[in-house]
Amino acid sequence: MGTVGATAIGLGSMLGAGVFVVWGPAAESAGEALVWAVLIAGVVAALNAGSTAQLAAVHPVAGGAYAYGRAELGPWPGFVAGIGFVLGKTASVAAIGLAIGAYVWPDRPAVVATVAIALSWALNSRGVTRTSGASIVIASTVVAVVVAAVLAIAGTDGPASAGFGWSTPWGTAAGVAQAAALVFFAFAGYARIATLGEEVRDPARVIPRAIAVALGTVLVLYVALAAVLPRAMGVDALAASEAPVADAVAGTWLPPVAVTVAAVAGAFGSLLALTAGLGRTAMAMAREADLPRPLARTNGRAVPALAEGTAALVAIVLAWVGDLTLAIAMSSFAVLLYYAVAGASAFRAAGAGRVAGWRMPRPLSAAGVVLCVALMASLPPLAVGAALGVLVLGALARAAAVRR
Repeated sequence: MGTVGATAIGLGSMLGAGVFVVWGPAAESAGEALVWAVLIAGVVAALNAGSTAQLAAVHPVAGGAYAYGRAELGPWPGFVAGIGFVLGKTASVAAIGLAIGAYVWPDRPAVVATVAIALSWALNSRGVTRTSGASIVIASTVVAVVVAAVLAIAGTDGPASAGFGWSTPWGTAAGVAQAAALVFFAFAGYARIATLGEEVRDPARVIPRAIAVALGTVLVLYVALAAVLPRAMGVDALAASEAPVADAVAGTWLPPVAVTVAAVAGAFGSLLALTAGLGRTAMAMAREADLPRPLARTNGRAVPALAEGTAALVAIVLAWVGDLTLAIAMSSFAVLLYYAVAGASAFRAAGAGRVAGWRMPRPLSAAGVVLCVALMASLPPLAVGAALGVLVLGALARAAAVRR
């Protein structure tokens, strides 16, 4: 595929679910400073995107930071990135399922999540994945609905000012940092472009351009939403809403059902892509003995159905035992860890300027790593503890496998 197809996949991955659900948990942490949280998350995403684009040009192979970490830093950093990706995207699958539930059946989101995740696995196991053409349709629809929602909400007289203040529930910048970490969940889809190294024409040119266009478009849309949603609903109502965009357009010229349809279509398309990418990363890790080797098995359609099914089952369990905020926070923690390894790999990358024609300045790669770690530390302790527990168990299992 070319730049348009790769950009559409990135847009579809970023606009799949987070754009419709992340605002409630983020507003609860950031209060009136929601826009600043989005801007911080955007800066972190941009720094990581620069590092990822450079690495994708130097190493035009599938696998993302798992492959980059192994090539530049060694097997263990690669494992950390890989297990961070698997954990983060499994939590993302749970969060996206719950997001669909929040819009379709708010009283029973876990039931809807179970059906959506199981259907996604069933389709993927038969080789039905989202193509670049489908991504263009989905991304165009979601962008159009989000723009319409911003215009509709901006035309209302809400109970509060726009989200440009600096007053947070904690009274410090800590609330903004936590909100930025949560909002990062909605940015993380641009990593999907980097995993397309073997599927695009001229990856050294196409991947950096696609990441820049997709990330820039999404940042503009997110800043606009962060500005108008608190004004239309008030911070408290926004923090309590699990379907904030649909709630905000109620009473405007844009019917909430349009938002619901776009949210479900975008989220399910993202779910298909996530399940496929998650299964293939788990398969690659299993082949290197970084995960149990049976997960490397494929079915008659060359699909790693066992790996995808295992991840889907774990995501369903998380959807039932946790909630949307916990799933988003766990996903953000693990994905930020993934990007920290990517930033360290870009800092270390040899011959990057020669191969890619440009180089991400090393101080910026280092700044991306530091900011990733800072945002990870700002997340709720329960999510951090749960994610670290899974990572430690994975590391112990790998150590035992290496010893054998």
